[in-house]
Amino acid sequence: MLPEMSLPYLLQAALMAVVLLFSIIIHEVAHGYVALLNGDPTARMLGRITLNPVPHIDMVGTIILPLLLLLSHAGILFGWAKPVPVNPLNYRNYRWGEFAVSAAGPLSNLVLAAIFSVVLRMGLANPGLMQLAYFGVSINIFLALFNLVPIPPLDGSHILALVLPRDLARLYDHLQPVGFILILV
Repeated sequence: MLPEMSLPYLLQAALMAVVLLFSIIIHEVAHGYVALLNGDPTARMLGRITLNPVPHIDMVGTIILPLLLLLSHAGILFGWAKPVPVNPLNYRNYRWGEFAVSAAGPLSNLVLAAIFSVVLRMGLANPGLMQLAYFGVSINIFLALFNLVPIPPLDGSHILALVLPRDLARLYDHLQPVGFILILV
């Protein structure tokens, strides 16, 4: 049996869902845009440097998981967008491009958290806006920190691989197929 779905909870859930969707799209657009700045036009050619949510929707990460978390009153909202395709071989400087593109997503979440934090600190009288700002801060800090965890395919794993010795980086790359399982554990 599902928990009670009161109107205030549904409004709160809708605010959280809007903030999450906006935040994960900005995260992916940041990857694509920084890849473009570093010489890789792949995301632009595939129409993925856009705020239109449709090309970014991942059925499980953008719809099913967030909906299940909201319906179950899990107390946390999490999800992801379809990763923006990039081709590191197009970067003018491979190491810098790989670092910049990997860091762009979490950095975009920290920038969003800072913007929402300014709204929150303004202490506006609109409770809906304040709740939206609170969700914006908490969701974006969580997304930034989570994406910096060095487990493939998260952004932190790409950053760590750049500082590892080449042999160790190759060995580390073999975690890619089981990374999602490690994240779930």
